[in-house]
Amino acid sequence: MQNWNSYRDSLLQYVAKFAKLAPDTMRGLSAMEAGTSKIGQLDAKTHELIALAVAVTTRCDGCISIHSKKAIEAGATKEQIAEALSVAISLNAGAALTYSARVLEAVENLAEH
Repeated sequence: MQNWNSYRDSLLQYVAKFAKLAPDTMRGLSAMEAGTSKIGQLDAKTHELIALAVAVTTRCDGCISIHSKKAIEAGATKEQIAEALSVAISLNAGAALTYSARVLEAVENLAEH
């Protein structure tokens, strides 16, 4: 099993190295994160639950390590995290269904020509 604390620490070390090599990129990312992390209509826990669902759909281990910790710190329970991840699972299945329909469309289109 993954040691998520060690992984997160190592990841952040390499992110810091990347930041020195590409400071403009990191400034842009930091500005985007600052803009989306402001508490407005959604509370911090909801932000983190969304982040975890997106992390799963984008298959980002780094995102999982960072946002799992933040979700717990924001008060998210295992049950709330599981519910958010269930939404991600459902959407991934829906996306697979949508793209399956696209394959059928392509097959029918190609068979006509």
